[in-house]
Amino acid sequence: MLESNQSVVVITGANRGIGLAMATIFANRGDRVFAVCRQGSAALKQLSQQYSLTIVENIDVAAEQDIQQLCSKLSGVDIDLLINNAGILRDESLEHFDTKQIEAQFQVNALAPLRICQKLQQNLHRGSKIALITSRMGSITDNTSGGRYGYRMSKAALNIAGMSLAKDLYTKGIAVGIYHPGYVQTDMVNGRGDISAEIAAKRLVALMDGLTMEDSGVFRHSNGDVLPW
Repeated sequence: MLESNQSVVVITGANRGIGLAMATIFANRGDRVFAVCRQGSAALKQLSQQYSLTIVENIDVAAEQDIQQLCSKLSGVDIDLLINNAGILRDESLEHFDTKQIEAQFQVNALAPLRICQKLQQNLHRGSKIALITSRMGSITDNTSGGRYGYRMSKAALNIAGMSLAKDLYTKGIAVGIYHPGYVQTDMVNGRGDISAEIAAKRLVALMDGLTMEDSGVFRHSNGDVLPW
């Protein structure tokens, strides 16, 4: 049974990086966490031994059968916060063009979060929140360097999906946050970046805690700034 102040949080891509850092914050403060990933890391498994955290392994968010498996695992679970964090980054240019890699990024970065939100609608309730971890690289206005076609296009697609979700779920009282975490030192960028995953996670969790229906559908940097589309 949940404590009165305990939330149920579902996080995809929770085995490392920002996902693991967010799972750690929620678990530390006593929330019930479902950590979704392809394979649980040693750090995530250790966390599950200390706190109310359930690892949901062998979930490839790009695979329809795995999303169905996730829904089965979460059957009957009332979700307060659904965080779509899983993502992949590849590097295409006009000179080095790879259609399959671009399609893969669309599947994981754009389609998977939308499918998960659609499939888990029955687990959400008035007052639930959805968070989409996107990137300012999906901003058309902010694109000053070009390249990274698949990542930029997939994140732009995720951003517009987030806006549509915010509109469609408004009458149900479900708020949607669209968040750029910052340039974070994770494996995705080979450890480059100007903030740690822990700092990014702390900022993101604060934004999710403060998310209301009034700012549902707003595209924000983890530092709180509103970003251009």
